Amino acid sequence: MNLKSIINLALKIVPAVILLQTLYFKFSAAPESVYIFETLGLEPFGRIGIGILELITAILILIPRTTWAGALLGIGLMAGAIFSHLTQLGIVVQNDGGTLFTLAAVTFIFCLILAWLNRHQIPILKNYL
Repeated sequence: MNLKSIINLALKIVPAVILLQTLYFKFSAAPESVYIFETLGLEPFGRIGIGILELITAILILIPRTTWAGALLGIGLMAGAIFSHLTQLGIVVQNDGGTLFTLAAVTFIFCLILAWLNRHQIPILKNYL
């Protein structure tokens, strides 16, 4: 396995793992997750709906033919999370030291890179690249 393959794998695994590990908290109605979505006025349907979208995103990222779609969906979801942190939640949520914000930022950046690397697969861009 060469360095390029390792980097490509890491670019997929890191956001997928981040997205998947937060699902437990969303789907089990963990107090931290409920607090976040109550603050945003989206509890419980937003919490569950976003959890489902994050599950779909992680799966799409891991499938080579759909990595581009997962990356784009991840960009959108994480842009929403980052916006929520910057406008309503704050960087630090319930003394987490900014961990959730950092995870959202890392996922956002990795998804941006994945979208760029897989831009030739994005149907609307195929005619322009």
